[in-house]
Amino acid sequence: MQQDSNGFKVNGFNCLKLAVSSLVLLISCNEEPVADLSPPEENRFTTTVLTEPGELDEPMAFTFLNDTELLFVERKGGVKSFNADTRIVKTVGNVPVNTIYTNKEGQTRTAEEGLMGIVADPDFPKNNWVYMLYADPDEPKHVLGRWEYKNGKLMDETKKIVLEYPAQREVCCHTGGGMVFDKNGNLFLTIGNNTANPPQGTSNLDERPGHETSDDQRTAGNSNDLRGSIIRIHPEDDGSYTIPQGNLFPKGTPKTRPEIYTMGHRNPWRISIDNETGFIYWGEVGPDASDDLDQGPRGYDEFNQAKGPGFFGWPYFIGDNKPYADYDYETDSIYGYFDVENPINTSPNNTGITNLPPPQKAFFWYPYGYSEEFPQMGSAGRSATGGPIFREADFPESDQRFPAYFEGKWLITEFMRGWIFAATMDENGDYVSMEPFLPKENFSSAIDMQFSPGGDLYVLEYGSAWFRGNENAQIKRIQYNGGNRIPIIQASADKKAGAVPLNLTLSSEGTMDYDNDELSYDWTVESDNGFSKSLNGANPEITLEDAGIYTVNLQVTDSEGNSNQQQFKVTAGNEPPNVDLQIVEGNQSFFFPDNPITYKINIVDKEDGTVSDGSIKEEEVAVNFDYAPEGFDPIEIAQNHVSTDEWITLSKGKSLINESDCLSCHRVDIRSIGPSYMEVAEKYKNDVQAQKEIAQRIINGSVGIWGEHAMSAHPDLSEQDATLIIEYIMGLNDPKQEMEKIPLSGSYTTTVPKKENGKGSYLLRAAYTDKGSSNVKPLTTEKIIALRNPVITSEEYDDAAGTKLLITPARALKMNKNNSWLSYKNIDLTGISEIIINAEASLRTKDIGGIIEVRLNSPDGTLVATTEKITPLEIDFRAERQKLRNEWEAGGKKGPEPSFSTVFALSKQNLPIDVKDLNGFYDIYFVVKNPEAKEGEMLLQINTLEFIKESETS
Repeated sequence: MQQDSNGFKVNGFNCLKLAVSSLVLLISCNEEPVADLSPPEENRFTTTVLTEPGELDEPMAFTFLNDTELLFVERKGGVKSFNADTRIVKTVGNVPVNTIYTNKEGQTRTAEEGLMGIVADPDFPKNNWVYMLYADPDEPKHVLGRWEYKNGKLMDETKKIVLEYPAQREVCCHTGGGMVFDKNGNLFLTIGNNTANPPQGTSNLDERPGHETSDDQRTAGNSNDLRGSIIRIHPEDDGSYTIPQGNLFPKGTPKTRPEIYTMGHRNPWRISIDNETGFIYWGEVGPDASDDLDQGPRGYDEFNQAKGPGFFGWPYFIGDNKPYADYDYETDSIYGYFDVENPINTSPNNTGITNLPPPQKAFFWYPYGYSEEFPQMGSAGRSATGGPIFREADFPESDQRFPAYFEGKWLITEFMRGWIFAATMDENGDYVSMEPFLPKENFSSAIDMQFSPGGDLYVLEYGSAWFRGNENAQIKRIQYNGGNRIPIIQASADKKAGAVPLNLTLSSEGTMDYDNDELSYDWTVESDNGFSKSLNGANPEITLEDAGIYTVNLQVTDSEGNSNQQQFKVTAGNEPPNVDLQIVEGNQSFFFPDNPITYKINIVDKEDGTVSDGSIKEEEVAVNFDYAPEGFDPIEIAQNHVSTDEWITLSKGKSLINESDCLSCHRVDIRSIGPSYMEVAEKYKNDVQAQKEIAQRIINGSVGIWGEHAMSAHPDLSEQDATLIIEYIMGLNDPKQEMEKIPLSGSYTTTVPKKENGKGSYLLRAAYTDKGSSNVKPLTTEKIIALRNPVITSEEYDDAAGTKLLITPARALKMNKNNSWLSYKNIDLTGISEIIINAEASLRTKDIGGIIEVRLNSPDGTLVATTEKITPLEIDFRAERQKLRNEWEAGGKKGPEPSFSTVFALSKQNLPIDVKDLNGFYDIYFVVKNPEAKEGEMLLQINTLEFIKESETS
């Protein structure tokens, strides 16, 4: 019996108590169960990717219209709808926007602006209003507009401009764009500081004439400027807005903007509101300095909370009010550090008040490297996104609603680090703790995250690279199941085919129930030949006497009546052929270009005979030895028996054409409304620049190129897909090569096709289709040997422990604890002399370094070798790049122009491991060690592993 302030809890019910002397009388009980506040099992959550690759082009933010339909905006101006039931993405509108910066010298670059945010009106079901923030296409300003969205279309004619403010377009960056309504109909909008980033990565306080875009005191520190603030307004029906009571500066206060709710922000991003307390929460992206400098502290990102209006410190303070220096750019002098007790803005670029409100410290803050205050945050790149606060009262009661354990917690995500954390606050809203949410999942590039009206959590992922459409841009849904879970089924048989009589043992091995309910197993076996039989039990046996195709169905039902089923087919009356493909001489894990392998193939079929006795002719055996281009997983192909047709990369372009409206105007070799594809290939075959322009015309449309008819635009098509279409068309005039006939035994030299980069793999395949019978169709058996490229990425591991995959701004597999490891199973080291480990300890993510042990068959198995300690290398990347450029220019500009990618390679170390005395197959473990590693610290990243053939080093 557990006591609380209201009485006693008896058997899970709330009871009142009456104390008389030393007696306690229980006088009433109600049947309200006590909330279960224990952490839910992770298997109660299901994460589903709802969109297909290429459907989203730089998605920025989204808003729900109802429980199943949402609108999201794309940076270049696209407005798209998504239906969670049908999983259909549709373009419903386009907002003309600016996406370019032009500096004083007239140079242009892609801008961190465009279509930046969206939110539906709280009364959307009645008024159909949506609000969007965008960069005006013509004038240097950002605009908050309102549109009607009806019948699946954004109604351009209904647009009303609610608010606008100036935005310089000479230098990058920071735009904000997060929006949320409170329950009183007030709209909060985050606005970035619109100020250049100083090269030293600190605060920007450049007061010199002509450097106004580098002075954050003119925006974030300026009470008379909306930039660098979170504003709160009340939109009115006529498209105007009013100012609610309680903002930072009362209306009419000189040198202030009454719209400002909080100020002193660098780049506030996605904003949410706690509907119970009214507190607002947001992620805020900080500056880039990796270390503390004389000019101020290292950079921190922040996750922030505002319990009311206030000043949040930027550009004078960061984190827990760490001060920046009052730095004079003219004289390179420091006049001390800003006073947290008396923040003042004396910049000549300030049009607001001089004496600022006292700064509020960040809710929690973290640098690139290890955080002493918040070690759970880890170390890596930084880009705080934000996320929603969960309140049960916001959602209908159901088994789908998140459990009471999350009541009042703030769910936050981080663009770079790929995690979601749940932050816990006390009854006053003060920070208590944080914990990972679904730590086995990766949510990299998360740019927005919200609950649906029904209580599912949605995550919008922008993708790995900025300013382009990414294949991994997507919408994810996280659903909770608080009720009884249906059984998870695995149904199989010891044979899928065989001669009659066919004795089968059916198996439910792998079937499980998360709720540990008692399960019942019901099997049915049926065939078109009239056979039908039911069986019970987990693993029954059955004999099939007659030839035919049989369907086996397993239905598993738990004690709560929830059931699931799975079925498969069995062929009786035909024994499948046995296909044996062996490599007799040569390494059996890797292919080495221009090196021979010796092989042999043998076929045995119970009904047809064998190759060796002449019953099966050599020409009846299909033999394909093919190079599989980079991007195809040879192991997956071998395991799943993927058709060799799918190895051809350009087939994707053909399928894209077939799925679109292209064939209504074009044919492969016959002119239609438009030119034939053969004509296009003939005209532009050797013009690479023209091919890029055609890809853009496919997306944007064109007229007058081949005649009067216009080519329709395909705005839903990504640049990558348009390029695949062009590559397919350009390859149509290539001469067709006859397939090489490969004998059933001999020597074969693996080669790389001329157009390929050599980073692919090799697949050796032998297949035979038997002759079947009058009652049973022929059966095919194939065997595939997958030979990997000798250079494999660390991500191709078979098993791992203590890793963290970062995908933004570049992919990196980090080892984040002492004794973390990667393993690669069943690797043939025959003829291999060295393994070269390419690894690095990154300064940007504050890696602390470590050693790598190479072990056999387990993380503590036989030690092969230990590398030297890998530590961060101090490299001046700009100076090194200039040095390489000078050498390139002096050498007549031969080869590719040096880029930052060229220079970044200097931070990577090649570590050779001698394995020439090892022959045969091993599980190889790469174990990373640094006993001084703290929780959340990154040790290092392993990039690639290269297996060197013995003859290459002898």
